[in-house]
Amino acid sequence: MTRYPAFKVAVAHAAPIFLDTEKTIQKACSIIEEAASHGASLICFPEAFVPGFPVWAALEAPIRTHELFKRLAASAIQIGGPELAHICQTARRRRILVSLGFTEGTTASVGCLWNSNVLIDADGSILNHHRKIVPTFYGKLIWANGDGSGLRVARTELGRIGMLICGENTNPLARYALMAEGEQVHISTYPPVWPTRPPEISGSYDLAQAIRIRAGAHAFEAKVFNIVASACVDQTLQQTIETALGPEPLRILEQSVRGISVVFDPTGTPVGDSLGGDEGILYAAIDLARSVEPKQFHDVVGYYNRFDIFALTINRASLRPANFVNDPPTRSFRSHSSGSEYTDGGNSSCRIGDGRPDFVQRAVPNSPGLTRISRRSGSLYESHPRHREFQQQAREG
Repeated sequence: MTRYPAFKVAVAHAAPIFLDTEKTIQKACSIIEEAASHGASLICFPEAFVPGFPVWAALEAPIRTHELFKRLAASAIQIGGPELAHICQTARRRRILVSLGFTEGTTASVGCLWNSNVLIDADGSILNHHRKIVPTFYGKLIWANGDGSGLRVARTELGRIGMLICGENTNPLARYALMAEGEQVHISTYPPVWPTRPPEISGSYDLAQAIRIRAGAHAFEAKVFNIVASACVDQTLQQTIETALGPEPLRILEQSVRGISVVFDPTGTPVGDSLGGDEGILYAAIDLARSVEPKQFHDVVGYYNRFDIFALTINRASLRPANFVNDPPTRSFRSHSSGSEYTDGGNSSCRIGDGRPDFVQRAVPNSPGLTRISRRSGSLYESHPRHREFQQQAREG
């Protein structure tokens, strides 16, 4: 029998403490606490919330912004690092799912960054880790291309949740990949502003209108609830831009159209009000049973398509700078979030250079001493071929 969860979601229409990772993590945890105290089962943060969206790439030539890039690189966080561990611990303590956007660094390079997003379960485990597949426009000056390993739907107690970052929501193939996995709740994340021209020149990009078009369209086409989280412009961002770049870039920043945070239902209709401008937390009620009737009209991953005519292939390979062979027989690393030690048995499953383990260890409920090794994916227990070997190592360790 199919179950249709109903629950409350929260959207953090908020600004980070710009380029201050520690204070931004503290602020995020405070917002998580507040949302949980108001009964939310899921809270969504904006794009690149930690440590802030690098809007300077739109406001000044790259030859004048090296110092800002250095600060961003120094503030980037990694999967498995203490910053995300703090978020995971807060999620676990308050029993709430968390979607968080961040700039991700890597041990392989001090200058390689990704525009990333994680979905954290209510038990504090990471359900999905997605790197934006292609940075948009001037984002290419900051972030590297991601891969397809995070282009997936996570199965949760609240339903099947997918997520895309900013301009990815314009990509019909990326969106369809999530639809094809039975997505029920979609998370769209955006920056506070996205200037493409000086605001006084006609044709400047209207971020709020672009959000309404894309988010409403995906909600309607996929018959999903679409949760949109956009960031805000605050004093820490304004001061940083003015100090580093001067008054003209600050003027463009302040006069550019702001993003909005809003939730759309499966008909593409907003659920309640939207937030724009000032910071706040937006709450909305979601009932997944409301997706059933619209699926009778258009189900593009079911009867309302022709799979004998159209075919889509998604490569979910995890990309890395090199494949290392003949490593020492045993390699181990410790999880910051759980304190547990993991062993790859000499198979180099730990993705050298980017800090993301291919496989994660989980305790099996009601079975003391028994563990599962599963691929880092939306499916919690997707078996690895060396599952039994890994289990035995976990018992002996």
